[in-house]
Amino acid sequence: LCPCLIYGAYIFLPFDAPLLPTISARLVYTLRCAAFATFPIVLGMIVSAISRLCSSALEPFGELQREVEIHRTYVSQSVHLFILYFFNMAVLATYLPQELLKLIPLLTGLFAISRLIFWMSYTIGRSFRAFGFSMTFLPLLAMLLWNLYGMFVLEPENLLS
Repeated sequence: LCPCLIYGAYIFLPFDAPLLPTISARLVYTLRCAAFATFPIVLGMIVSAISRLCSSALEPFGELQREVEIHRTYVSQSVHLFILYFFNMAVLATYLPQELLKLIPLLTGLFAISRLIFWMSYTIGRSFRAFGFSMTFLPLLAMLLWNLYGMFVLEPENLLS
């Protein structure tokens, strides 16, 4: 489903990436796009704090209720995945040709939407969360494989430069 969503958005959304000739400009562009991917994480932090404040637990540092634990786990997992996602997007931006840089904001949007889907499905039940997690993890895995392919096969002479 993820490749179909990315391809459809790439073809049908009417925007293009700005001209980014240098690696530093590409990294700044990726950093600015990645700021939008933090929205679901910040929203999760707010909801987690509100649910913790509204919790009926007698001890604030005692055992957490299910509602509080769901939001806390979501935020923790989202931060870990965001770090991996961002670093892979930054490396990907250095290897992509100019005409494919439109993928950076599309992958950012996919991350944000898939984390929200994961969060909603996680609150329904733990058995439903695989769909949202796979929408986050499989593009991350594809980016990692492409980055390793780019580093070791396409440009092994520029591995560290």
